[in-house]
Amino acid sequence: MPFRHLTTMRRRSFLTGSAALAAAATLPRAAFAQMPAVKEFKLTAAQGRTSFAADVIPSTEVWEYNGQVPGPEIRVKQGERVRIVVKNGLAEETTVHWHGLRLPNAMDGVPHLTQKPIATGDSFTYEFDCVDAGTFWYHPHSRSSVQVGRGLSGPFIVEEREPIAVDRDITWALNDWRLLKDASISNDFGNMHDMSHAGRIGNFITVNGISPETFEVRSGERIRLRLINTSNARIFGLTFEGHAPTIVAMDGHPVTPHAPEKGQVVIGPAMRVDLVIDMTAAPGSRFKVMDSFYQQQEFRLFHMVYADKPLRAEPRTDAIALPHNPVPEPDLATAQRHDVVLGGGMMGQMASAQVGGETMDIRTMLRHGLIWAINGVASTEHVHEPMATLKRGTSHILAMENETAWWHPMHLHGHAFRVLSRNGVPTRHREWRDTVLVAPRERVEVAFVADNPGDWMFHCHVLEHQAGGMMGTVRVI
Repeated sequence: MPFRHLTTMRRRSFLTGSAALAAAATLPRAAFAQMPAVKEFKLTAAQGRTSFAADVIPSTEVWEYNGQVPGPEIRVKQGERVRIVVKNGLAEETTVHWHGLRLPNAMDGVPHLTQKPIATGDSFTYEFDCVDAGTFWYHPHSRSSVQVGRGLSGPFIVEEREPIAVDRDITWALNDWRLLKDASISNDFGNMHDMSHAGRIGNFITVNGISPETFEVRSGERIRLRLINTSNARIFGLTFEGHAPTIVAMDGHPVTPHAPEKGQVVIGPAMRVDLVIDMTAAPGSRFKVMDSFYQQQEFRLFHMVYADKPLRAEPRTDAIALPHNPVPEPDLATAQRHDVVLGGGMMGQMASAQVGGETMDIRTMLRHGLIWAINGVASTEHVHEPMATLKRGTSHILAMENETAWWHPMHLHGHAFRVLSRNGVPTRHREWRDTVLVAPRERVEVAFVADNPGDWMFHCHVLEHQAGGMMGTVRVI
């Protein structure tokens, strides 16, 4: 893998503030006393070129929004309403899914299930309220393993009405790319090895679309760092040498502030983590930011470099707990339980699955590009019979059991859920999430209120696993 360890490249230093476009979500609009005027934005998906590392490797042909990778950061206030006009400049159809935002089903961006795909040259207007504050993102749901893998994604930030006091609010969109020696993106999308194993793991890492050498900070500074994993399949496990980050939100939703387990911030594909980090070292210091999730594949993202002049003599002492979002609390006493078995993949035990209502053996499935299933069903398109039909307003528990040898970040559209337990042990923070990372052979239980009507995707966000059959639909009526 020729690009991952280019430690001598002249990479750009970056000092990222929180840039801005804007957008917002919906649901109980009555929760907001006065709604501001609709904020309008435009996104155009098209082919383009970008330089991941200036003056070192050639520019790369990518697919991008508004001529940039990642796409422009959409940043609004909680409760605001947005109208986003998406134009398709690609040679194939597309959509945009607003990942993690609780919005009306018709705005969810799933082709054929919630909307007609946006044809080449056409536009589609998404409009919704942002009911939850937090860190979210947007990406296509048409041929998503290819379209996301070629660069189509962007941050979507909803600020609290009264944000916590920090000196900088910064977004890091983490991504990996599979590059050839000429810096072009490898065209081996959809190969069976990726699909049946860990997914499309790249060999070149970027933060906000570049491979920086340094990240500049100042002594006494407090930073809110919004981490978004926009990669197809890579799991990041970040450590911050010499510093003690505090997790304050997961998938956009507040959590009791706490230190990451063993000092490592783990972020599966599509997941987000908000950190508060106090810069407590001396001016002129340098510290590594490392990714150490995969054994024997540890690498340095960049150095945090302290400026010569401190911002203040002592660190801030302001409270960092975030206000709660208006997510309904599930009633566990009355919640209906649904067993969800994740099966398939290489080194799995699955011999056959239901495909289009018929039993298909694993060899035949492989010929059709399928190798994963949920509850014994391998789905080939976004539109299919729902795996569960839920009455609106009722509480439900999804009891997921991963019978495979691989990690699966399982994502439910249109809702947020509480993570209750792992392998029967109650979770310490009972965090709200929309995507939960399920380890090989692990059992995870989550609970939610089915309060948002419509047909909602439920799928693995290793995009090659989704394409290989690991997806279903939950219907709320």
